[in-house]
Amino acid sequence: MALGGEACDSQRMTSSGKTSSTRGDPQLGMEARRTLEQYAAATWRSLVAMTDPTTGLPADNIKKNGTKVTYTTPTNIACLLWSTLAAGELGLICCDEVQGRIARTLATLGKLKRFKGQYFNLYEPASGRKLTVFPPDGSKHDPFLSSVDNGWLSAALIMVRNAFESVPRLAGSAVAILKDIDLGFYYDSGVGHLWNGFWPDKQGFTPEHYDVLNTEARIASYVAIARGQVPPEHYFRLLRTFPPTWLEHKMRPVGVSRRYLGVDVYEGRYRYRDMEIVPTWGGSMFEALMVQLLVPEDIWAPKSWGINHPRYVRAQIEHGLDVARYGCWGFSPSSNPSDPEDGYGEYGVYPLGLNPSGYHCKGVVTPHAAFLALHFAPCQTLANVAKLCKDFHAYDEDLGFYDAVNVNSRVVAKRHLALDQGMIMMAIANSLLTARGAPAGGAADNRLQACFTRGEIEAKIRPLIAQEAFYGEVAV
Repeated sequence: MALGGEACDSQRMTSSGKTSSTRGDPQLGMEARRTLEQYAAATWRSLVAMTDPTTGLPADNIKKNGTKVTYTTPTNIACLLWSTLAAGELGLICCDEVQGRIARTLATLGKLKRFKGQYFNLYEPASGRKLTVFPPDGSKHDPFLSSVDNGWLSAALIMVRNAFESVPRLAGSAVAILKDIDLGFYYDSGVGHLWNGFWPDKQGFTPEHYDVLNTEARIASYVAIARGQVPPEHYFRLLRTFPPTWLEHKMRPVGVSRRYLGVDVYEGRYRYRDMEIVPTWGGSMFEALMVQLLVPEDIWAPKSWGINHPRYVRAQIEHGLDVARYGCWGFSPSSNPSDPEDGYGEYGVYPLGLNPSGYHCKGVVTPHAAFLALHFAPCQTLANVAKLCKDFHAYDEDLGFYDAVNVNSRVVAKRHLALDQGMIMMAIANSLLTARGAPAGGAADNRLQACFTRGEIEAKIRPLIAQEAFYGEVAV
């Protein structure tokens, strides 16, 4: 099995870990395409293994011994839906199987218990039952409505609707479910942010908002704005960094204030090495780049995300190779390999996060974080995951990449997460479908991403985010 080698026709890795270009989808070499196809096939097998054949709902994760956990989330379900589309586009399954699997999942979604149209954060995959006890330890669980969970599920339903416009039963089912998920339910008009969530039993919202722009919660903002559920100025009320007048700063930001849609926006950046970067909350790849899997932000917003995303990737790579000297990179929330119970930890590059407490990488590398960089640094990504496979055995040829490895102790967290696999499948599909000649310059630069952006997303979000220049007048 090829795990690296001649990755790209148009780029070569240098000794510092940089490529001659970090933007755009390259023309992948034949060996690289074969490698990605093999990764996709194994990743898809793991998703099949963790999916209940009756309900069509995925488990949150499956362990090396085949044990599936007995809970799932709306985001896991979203990952399964778009991964099924990806599997069909990549020829891993036939059209009839794609439709059958998606129909089964949609039928179950239509029956799950909801509150005011919103899905709860935990369900049992085998029955679809709303969980009030957390399965691993039996502790009491207060059912919760998560704005970001419902945002990701809404995004996947839009993809299904658009992909099956000619199949009324599927498109109609997706639309029927989607119409009841009004993300405006979470909108706090007083501050212009989305609440993290809502507790139905307590009849109250969380005390926290999603108030930082560069996080995975941005998908909920995009969907809500595009569907007219929150006003477009919500996008500009989110923080790029904390304003310089705030007392608590991890790092003093640099930047200027500009006005968009009547909102004064402080366009702050952090300095890391020789770069200025708009940080995420915790310094993780997941926060910065999961949304880019569905939205071509680098193309739609060339003076903001088109600069920031490649710099963020470069910063993660340089941190792993040149600063921490791990020999590999890719830092995001993932399993703690050293925890015998597979505890979950928050990992990231500390200087790339706003959180004063901060995420630290602690030697923990997760393959999904590397795949999030595939669009911007294909050669480096393929070389990095090849090293994780060869040197740390972080890959199972039957079920794909394990969740994480501690490169210091060389211990691997041997479980596969639906969230990881969904990100890996989307990243690979975007790359391969573009390499096969999908048209560039349209709604998106590849066919699968276009399943989300076609229609109201591009019409409302593209002109909105194109306005901003995080860095002022700079050469792209």
